[in-house]
Amino acid sequence: MGFPDRIERTVELAHPPAKVWAALTTAEGLAAWFGEEAAIDLRPGGAARMSWTGGFSAQMRVERVEEPSVFGFTWHGVGTRLTVVESGFAQLPEDAHRKAYDGNTDGWAKELGELAGYLDAA
Repeated sequence: MGFPDRIERTVELAHPPAKVWAALTTAEGLAAWFGEEAAIDLRPGGAARMSWTGGFSAQMRVERVEEPSVFGFTWHGVGTRLTVVESGFAQLPEDAHRKAYDGNTDGWAKELGELAGYLDAA
């Protein structure tokens, strides 16, 4: 089993969506509960910054803004996460399914390794 890649938590807040939205998407709101200081350009592609006592800071990028229900951002990362999805294996005859699935699983691991090597060399 690999290292976990996702943290997901759910909390019920006894406050209206507009109040929660402001706490998540404004510099004042973020600085009040998440950090000591914050700045945010609330639009997809906008920059955001958080800083905490002790000198730690994080640069962020706003990814999704769908008021009042979806706010997404990224931080601590440079680069691109690429996900390849190949489907349709369940439609193959049973005798061909395993060979195609295993072959393509191994093939994508090899091909994506080659993609990384190509990009690293460029």
